Amino acid sequence: MTDARLPLTLILASPRGFCAGVDRAIQIVESALEKFGPPVYVRHEIVHNRFVVEALERKGAVFVEELDEVPEGGKVIFSAHGVPKSVPAEAKARELIYFDATCPLVSKVHIEAGRLHERGLEIILIGHAGHPEVIGTMGQLPDDAVKLVETIADAEAFVPQDADKLAFVTQTTLSVDDTAEIVAALKRRFPNIVAPHKEDICYATTNRQEAVKVIAPRAEAVLVIGAPNSSNSMRLVEVAERAGCTYAALVQRAADIDWAALGTPRTVGLTAGASAPEILVDEVIAAFRERFDVTLEMAETVRESIQFKLPRALASE
Repeated sequence: MTDARLPLTLILASPRGFCAGVDRAIQIVESALEKFGPPVYVRHEIVHNRFVVEALERKGAVFVEELDEVPEGGKVIFSAHGVPKSVPAEAKARELIYFDATCPLVSKVHIEAGRLHERGLEIILIGHAGHPEVIGTMGQLPDDAVKLVETIADAEAFVPQDADKLAFVTQTTLSVDDTAEIVAALKRRFPNIVAPHKEDICYATTNRQEAVKVIAPRAEAVLVIGAPNSSNSMRLVEVAERAGCTYAALVQRAADIDWAALGTPRTVGLTAGASAPEILVDEVIAAFRERFDVTLEMAETVRESIQFKLPRALASE
């Protein structure tokens, strides 16, 4: 009996999946569980991925929305997205043992915003309203010290207190191209605006978008493994569409693939957002193998080697 499955080339983007900040955040939860035993409380999703969250719940992590859900004497971890200054202040006031899993590249933006504020500059934050990282960054400074700009239209409409005392920072998980257009609009309107010393969009976001730009023009469809509340994952879908792919979709797991919409392509690009584990990539590949005669092709654009250290209190002896 011959195999009647159609041939399909799966082009795997590299880099994809976990970044150093996500890896560190998960290790912080696992190390705290190992050191203290369950329960260890985590304020908000440690990273935006239900598979990761549920795996940590099985190990004894308890996810809460706010600190008032953590009992006296509890151990609590703040998510990788960062938190307003009021959150560690509340934890100290309640004498909770807490660990901050904020990605160091998000912390860099926090520090930068603080320094710009100390210089007397009005700060624009380019980002998405309501995203935990944006809430955390704006919460580093007094109310109204940071103004949010989401679009080019916002940039065109923005009215500063003093056009010569203006600076901007950005969310770390934005579209590189969209952000460049917003920055260009701001610089055209306010030539003296102070830019970050170094690009705020993180290396992992940039690298994953560049990899998608390489695979998307070659693929009839691109699937991005990630969560709908994951900013960097959603941006990868947009990047694939802009790069010329006619069908780009976000899937959380293999079960979410819309096979009818996908049809019978000959080439499919596959990547994963920075908070999606490689096991979900393997799961999607296995699902394709059940339906197609799959050939895997790797498309590596850059090799990542960045690692972030754990907090000293949780580091191995």
